[in-house]
Order: sequence, then structure tokens, then C-alpha cells
Amino acid sequence: MDLSTIAAVDHRSPIELAILFAAQIRPLDSPVRVVELLLVLLSAVALLVLVARKLQLPYPILLVVGGLALSLVPGLPRLRLDPELVFVLFLPPLLYPAALFTPWRDFQANLGTILLLAVGLVLVTIVITAWFAHQFIGLTWGAAFVLGAIIAPSDAVAATAISHRLRIPRRLVTILEGESLVNDTTAFVAYRFAIAAVVTGSFSATEAGIKFVTAGVGGTLIGLAAGWLVTLIQRRLDDPPVQVTLSLLTPFACYLAAEAVGCSGVLAVVVCGLYYGWRAPETVGSRFRLRAIPIWEMVEFILNGVIFILIGLQLPDVLAALGRHQIREAIWYSLVILVPVIALRLGWLFAIAYLPRLLSRVARRHFSSTPWREVALIGWTGMRGVDSLAAALAVPLVIRSGAPFPDRDMIFFLTFAVIFGTLVLQGLTLTPIIRWLGVVDDRVWEKEERAARLKANQAALARLMEIASAQSLDTTLVNRLTAEYKDRIHQLELAKSSAGVPSGGLFTEDYERLSKEALDTERRTILQLRNDRVINDEALRRIQRDIDLAEVRLRQEVSSD
Repeated sequence: MDLSTIAAVDHRSPIELAILFAAQIRPLDSPVRVVELLLVLLSAVALLVLVARKLQLPYPILLVVGGLALSLVPGLPRLRLDPELVFVLFLPPLLYPAALFTPWRDFQANLGTILLLAVGLVLVTIVITAWFAHQFIGLTWGAAFVLGAIIAPSDAVAATAISHRLRIPRRLVTILEGESLVNDTTAFVAYRFAIAAVVTGSFSATEAGIKFVTAGVGGTLIGLAAGWLVTLIQRRLDDPPVQVTLSLLTPFACYLAAEAVGCSGVLAVVVCGLYYGWRAPETVGSRFRLRAIPIWEMVEFILNGVIFILIGLQLPDVLAALGRHQIREAIWYSLVILVPVIALRLGWLFAIAYLPRLLSRVARRHFSSTPWREVALIGWTGMRGVDSLAAALAVPLVIRSGAPFPDRDMIFFLTFAVIFGTLVLQGLTLTPIIRWLGVVDDRVWEKEERAARLKANQAALARLMEIASAQSLDTTLVNRLTAEYKDRIHQLELAKSSAGVPSGGLFTEDYERLSKEALDTERRTILQLRNDRVINDEALRRIQRDIDLAEVRLRQEVSSD
């Protein structure tokens, strides 16, 4: 009996179930072969990401296709995703930084739209998908609702990985990411009750409603408590290695704590990330930030790469799930589910964008109309991913009577088809659709950033002048510092109206070119001093680090990426 079967008939905590399941695992291959396979996957991830960037494609798409190709390689060990591994090992560390770096102001401003998508659209998608699956494919009503709950939520990992590569207004990115961060709670609660209804043969709408509210409220409270506690601890620490370790453990602890008491671990991680992301800039020091952000970027990159390539590697299981069905019949079944899912999302987006204004004079007066091109783009960007696949794999093998779970193989096949269709087919068409729709990045964030930098430098200069007038300080020191700030203020003011500012840049092209040349000269000089044995390698590394930090800062100031 696997973990999904145990979970269906046993109500012990996820931690107890994980321990029970781990005790039953038998190694299918030698540790050396597992390491070899992992090295192959990581190498494939690096290569495919490089190819994706050359082709200017979102890398998750190419990784899924690469995984499909790898699954056909003769002799490659068959690797199947363990749903518990996905839910516990992959989702928390991928959801947490996505929430951590979500702009709270923009998230709050678009909260109404996000909730209409994360709750309303998910519930409607579950019902409509179940109806199509029952009427046209012949799934039982219970299995049909399980399928609907599995494929209803868009994927946070896919949305974050793909939307960040698109040059669209930041508000749209916030809506897409916010929806995918919240909608898992709605879908997973519905999924658990659909599974329970099939396994036990009974369903209580009242119990389901109470569970939905409990899971949401409980997950939110646990997330807030975890965020407050982590903020309190991080505020009192000044040890970057320890702080980074605590930061990496936070999403796992938050997820497991919420799931252990029957609440939404996904929502707890998201709320914790949002809370801590808002408080962190004023509670942690620069030494921690300089170390933590690159580490989280690497964690995201590696886990994203592995998880998307693992999706493609599930092809053998998908083919096995076809069973007695012919390829033509399987394609028809896929379209029966995929087309309504895509059409429903588009219809729902246009409905919530324009129906209130058509039906209510108050809505027309208080809410501005959203351009139809932006509505269409959000409607087309509803990729499914790893959370749907993990949920499909977690469907029990048997029900309480001992009979096989109805239509389990078909549920798995249709889930994979929807993931492939939305992630690969929609993802590949996003760039031409954006170009056709004429949706462009309004770059509001650049104007805000430039204005904020200008105010910060002006405030710093004013403070320096205040200190210099009140205290007896070295004139050379004061002049050097004030000259630096005056130069930066001049560059920022010049960039406002200069035609020489590169797209997305904060300073002029001449400033960028001269600064880069000066840093390159510094770097060549210290390397020559090291080669001439004038300085040792330790001195080289310390100076080189300062130059590298200055170059990173320059790139952030002049680049739109």
C-alpha cells in the first residue's frame, strides 16, 4: 500500500504517514545509479536552460520537452515522482520565495481580482470539468470531481518562472503570481473531499464547507504566526550562515506545522512569505541579504529545473495509463478536457472584468475599465504544473471496499495532457500573442525606482551637510562624500529627460560605459599585482569581491532585467 492509499483510509498526520511510508520503501536501484541519474538530470537542466535562453523561450517549456525526450532513452532508469516528495520537498521552498518577493502593495491592490480567480474560477472549473468528464468521457461523478479538483488550479512555479521572462505590465505579473499562490488552498481542500467521497462513498456539503473555512483560516493564522516568529528571531541575529539556514528551514517548518493540524500548508507558507517579505527589509542586515538572495536564487533554479524535467519523465507512466484506449480516442479525451478549461478561464476573466460595469452604475463610476488585451493575456496565461501532477499521482489505488479507485489511470493521463497542453502549447504561443495583442511593459516600477533613488540620495546628502555643519570634520572627507552623492543625484536627474538613457536604465549610457571601464581597469590591475607576487590571493579575493559588488550594483542600475 502506498502513501496515497494510506492517506485515503487513515487520518493520521502527514508526518506520521511519511514515516510509515518511508519504512516501507525498498530501493529500486543502487545509490550510485541514483547519483548518476541525478547528475544526468542536472546536466540536462543546465544545457536546456542555455538553449531556452538562446531561443528566447521560457525555460520550463523546454525542460518539459527535454524530460519527454529523456524518458525515451533506452536504459535510463524509470523515475516516478513521489507525491509526498513533491508536496513536502518541492512546493514549500518554491512557494516561499515567490511569496517573499511578491510586492505586497500590488498584491493588496489586486486582491479582489486574485480572489475571484483563486476561489471563484477554481470552484467553477471543478464543476464544469467534472460535467465534461462525466458526459463525454464516461468517468463516474466521483472520479470526475477528483479530476476537476486536480487540474483546476494554475501552477505557482510555472507562473513565476514564465511570467518573469515576459515584458508585460507588472500588475499583470502580480495577478498571475498572486492567483497561483492562493488557488492551491481552494483546489486541495476540494481534492481531499472528492477523494474522501469516492473512497468512503459518502459526502457532506456542510462538512466540506467547514473544512474549507477551517483550512483557510487556520493556514492563514499559522502563516502569520510563523512569519512573526521568524521576523522576531532574525531581528536578533547577526550571523549570516545561521540566518540563511533558518531562512531555508522556514517554509518546511511552516508547511509541516499547518498540515499536522489539518490546515492548508500551502496557504501557511504563502502568508508567512508575504508577511516576512514585508518586514525583512527593516529587520535584517546587509550581510544576510547579500548571502541569502543568491542562495535562494540557486535553490529556485535547481528545484524548478529538476521538477519540470521530472514532469516530462513521467511519459512512460502516461503511456501505461492509456491502457486499452487508442491514441485517437486518447487525443479526443484530452481535447474534451483541455479546450473547456482554457475557454472557461478566458470567459471568466472577461466576465469579471466587464459584467459588473455593464450591470451596475456604481461599478462604472468607481472602477476603471481594464483593457481587453490585458484581460485576454491573463486568460491565456493559466499554466498547470507540478502541483496538479503530484495530486494525480496521490490518487489512491483502492477505495475502502478494496476495489480499484475508479478511472485512476484515466485521471492521470488527462492530468498530464492538460499540463502539457497549457504549459507547452500555451507557453510557446505567449510571446507571439503578446506581440499580437500589443501589450507592453508600462515600466512604472522604473519610474518609481528612479524617484526613490533620487530621494534617498538627496536625503543622504542633506544629512551629510547637516553633520558637517554641526561637527568639526576633515574637509577632504566631507567633500569626497558629498561629491559622490551630488554626482549620483546629477545622473539621476539627467536620466529623467536624457534620450541617451538605455531602455530600463537609471543612468546615461556614458555613465554606464565609463563606470564599466573603470571597474575593468581595477580588476586587471589587481590581477597583475597578484601575478607579479606583489599581493597574495587572499588580498586579491577581498578586493575582487568589492569590485564584483560594485559591478553587480552597476548592472542593477542600468539594466532592465
